[in-house]
Amino acid sequence: MVGLILAFIFLTPRAWFRDQPKPKSVVMLPAEHGAHVFWIEADLLTDTAEGQRSVRAQQLIRSQSEGKKHRLVRLEPIFDAEQEIRGFMAFARLESKQ
Repeated sequence: MVGLILAFIFLTPRAWFRDQPKPKSVVMLPAEHGAHVFWIEADLLTDTAEGQRSVRAQQLIRSQSEGKKHRLVRLEPIFDAEQEIRGFMAFARLESKQ
């Protein structure tokens, strides 16, 4: 009986349990000239009203930017071949201290 339990534990594929590590939902991408580009997973903004997406995106960026204050400049949806939203590209700049 113990052998069967151990075989089940060690021989069962991980995909059966769906315990794969989940990547971050907001990721900073490399950019040029002082700009900052963030990838935001679609699930984080599609349930938000279209007029409120910029506000929510700004909150997500600030929570992921390690204490740096970013100001959202532009938010663009990214579509796949079937015209479904796959995510959002958020373009931001650091707020200047005044």
